[in-house]
Amino acid sequence: MQDLKPSEIVAELDRYIIGQGKAKRSVAIALRNRWRRRQVPEELRDEIAPKNIILIGPTGVGKTEIARRLSLMTDSPFYKVEASKFTEVGYVGRDVESMVRDLVELTVNAVKQAEQEAVQERARAIAEERMLDLLLPKSGGQEPVKREGGGETALELVAGAGEEHSSTREKLRRMLRDGKLDNRFVDLDLPDRSGPMVEIFSNMGMEEMGINFKDMLGGLLPRNVKRRKIKVPEALKILTQEEAQNLIDMDKVVRTAIAKVEESGIIFLDEIDKIVAKSSGQGPDVSREGVQRDLLPIVEGSSVNTKYGPVRSDHILFIASGAFHAIKPSDLIPELQGRFPIRVELDALGREEFARILTEPRNALVLQYIALLKTDGVDLEFGGDAIARIAAIAEEVNESTENIGARRLHTLMECLLEDVLFDAPCEGMSRVVVDADYVDAKLKALKEDEDLSRYIL
Repeated sequence: MQDLKPSEIVAELDRYIIGQGKAKRSVAIALRNRWRRRQVPEELRDEIAPKNIILIGPTGVGKTEIARRLSLMTDSPFYKVEASKFTEVGYVGRDVESMVRDLVELTVNAVKQAEQEAVQERARAIAEERMLDLLLPKSGGQEPVKREGGGETALELVAGAGEEHSSTREKLRRMLRDGKLDNRFVDLDLPDRSGPMVEIFSNMGMEEMGINFKDMLGGLLPRNVKRRKIKVPEALKILTQEEAQNLIDMDKVVRTAIAKVEESGIIFLDEIDKIVAKSSGQGPDVSREGVQRDLLPIVEGSSVNTKYGPVRSDHILFIASGAFHAIKPSDLIPELQGRFPIRVELDALGREEFARILTEPRNALVLQYIALLKTDGVDLEFGGDAIARIAAIAEEVNESTENIGARRLHTLMECLLEDVLFDAPCEGMSRVVVDADYVDAKLKALKEDEDLSRYIL
């Protein structure tokens, strides 16, 4: 993050997202300010609150993609949640604090995975020794493992009767590394997951009960293991995973994860307009306003209890988004409005943007389909007139039906290339050229039949 200036953040976003310059500038500044905050004197650091953002625009214009790319770019903990999933405490549904718990859980798993990868070499070495113990037990232990269906023991395979045990072990190690024992089986004790599952349902978060019931019951019940006969490569992989878990310090993992969440976490609140009551009244509108009031302390900054301990939300960056068709951001309760000082309106996408989306980003749709068909030995080519025609049809269908933005392109491309994708594995098809005539032949009749296009396009 130290090396990423706001202009460079925007340039990186431009590689994946077409247009929306205002939104990119706003999120780039917000992201850079998080790094700046960590550089100021400590007495002032805690006073600088994150500048949360509301992205206003119809679906399919890039709101979620902007937030997701930001988290990937900076390796920040990121969690996306639809605000419409929440209900006021007391109603059946998820409570708002669960989004912080979910973010912590995801971050703990990510840090744990990174730590395990860092100790893979050590874990592999320990697992190799355990595997050699299984293949060549010490004297007085169990018999050496035999090949499935009979055959020589590992000891008989590598040495004569008078061979030293240590030199035999080294010979067996070389054979293991060379893959000469890949067809052998070993007996391994694995956790038995076939027992009954106990699930506890509640309209409150499990951590709010003060006890993690799953962990408690897991400690009381005996640990069932089941001996299985597994091939050497798979057994070595299982042993390596076990040793990697034993080598990492979970207390350190949890501390690191909580620090990452508190300092650089990003929560993307989609569909925030769905929790705005259209008029004061009864029924679900009461719960909607209640969700806003429940959200307020989380966004303002409070301590959330998780199974890993309390987590502060003071410096988590909240990015909210919504179409705001029927209501306005000013319809949010005043206290919540004040916690989202930056509001950016995203532009609706038209013909020109659709044409660029199809070809310019690094993950452009056209490039994806070319790569997919290349696996079947088919060269797919798109003419410039075909791209323009697809973009024009996408714009027309969005205007005549529901405007779903760039997501319309996915539907059109699937309809357009359905026959090619089905016939591609057949012999004799090596090159397919898509031009404007091809696009019209496949999509024009479908587009003109308005009733049918509402279902298919």
